[in-house]
Amino acid sequence: MRNRKAIVMIAFSAFMGLIAMFIAAKWLTQRANLATNHVVVAARDVQLGTALTPDMLKTIEWPSNSLPEGAMTDLKMLEARVVRTAVQRGEPILEKKLAPVGTKGGLSSVISDGKRAVTVRVNEVVGVAGFALPGNLVDVMVNTKDEREKPVSKIVLEQILVLAVAQEANRDETKPKVVSAVTLELTPDQAERLDLARSIGNLSLVLRNQLDTTTVQTVGVRSADLLSSQRAVPKPAPATGARAKPAAPAKPAKRDVEMIRGVHKSSVKL
Repeated sequence: MRNRKAIVMIAFSAFMGLIAMFIAAKWLTQRANLATNHVVVAARDVQLGTALTPDMLKTIEWPSNSLPEGAMTDLKMLEARVVRTAVQRGEPILEKKLAPVGTKGGLSSVISDGKRAVTVRVNEVVGVAGFALPGNLVDVMVNTKDEREKPVSKIVLEQILVLAVAQEANRDETKPKVVSAVTLELTPDQAERLDLARSIGNLSLVLRNQLDTTTVQTVGVRSADLLSSQRAVPKPAPATGARAKPAAPAKPAKRDVEMIRGVHKSSVKL
């Protein structure tokens, strides 16, 4: 009897030990998942093209299992670095949001490799009534004269990024702003085309959807194209009160028929 009780107590103790081990393992796993690292974030909103200073940054604890790729863990790593995109307060400072080491602040730091910034003058209409904002994509259209001295309008550049309007390069703005100049990001070839286009005619910006990457080759439009697209004026219908006269039946045409009788030939009209 005593042996039986001892066996039951041993089994019960082993069962409780297994439960304790399971709970301890689960707790340790949770603790491992909650491990954190120091991550550098923005202490306040930072505009693109701004050189970072210590007062703009701070470090916070960030879960190790969800650490963003390219996150900075040391403030010293960001000395004199320039952000190429706007950063919001509390947002981690990532390597992909920084200009290359040695870049100075300003608009030049946000220009992509191999690209150029060109500024063109616009007015309220040409500038899409102020809706062309930094970060938008536009097409550039020129109005000039062709080789026959006839007016023609033609899209010469497509999917061009607006870097800045006037002296404002903040891409977080959504309110339309009428300005006198717009800065565009172009390849060297596109910069040459734009410079020639503005020297031979008037430029206009055409705002396009950010997700629309379709390239369309047009031949341009001329005055004759506009006029030919007008619908022809229909002829007036006859008055309903007047009855139309029936058309006179056509008279059958007369024809000559030759008749041969033996050696004699004659002609008869029918």
